[in-house]
Amino acid sequence: MIYGVGIDLVDIERVRAACEKEHFRERIFRPEELLEAGGRTRRLAADFAVKEAVSKALRTGFRGFGPWDIACLRDEKGAPYVLLYGGAGELSESLGITHIHVSITDTDTQVMALAVAEM
Repeated sequence: MIYGVGIDLVDIERVRAACEKEHFRERIFRPEELLEAGGRTRRLAADFAVKEAVSKALRTGFRGFGPWDIACLRDEKGAPYVLLYGGAGELSESLGITHIHVSITDTDTQVMALAVAEM
């Protein structure tokens, strides 16, 4: 059963500019995300869009947890998946969320992510 759906659209250039500030990168992205991204702005923009989409799919936005509590990683085939930590993990567990499905698409200037929380 679907609990919630979230969609987010992010300007790649806006994320590039924000990532020039180290405190932004450290507050938003987990070390494993930064390692996988390897400094690629498009990848960080995609991960940021996923974080926003997941917060919307959980129907809270970033209340009770922050972007740091959501990690967007890739499996061996390059498919995105989400890990939840802290407040996001606790909320997901309390709601009975069993899986969060993620899809990412992009253009030259924007990245869009879709997240579906399943019970």
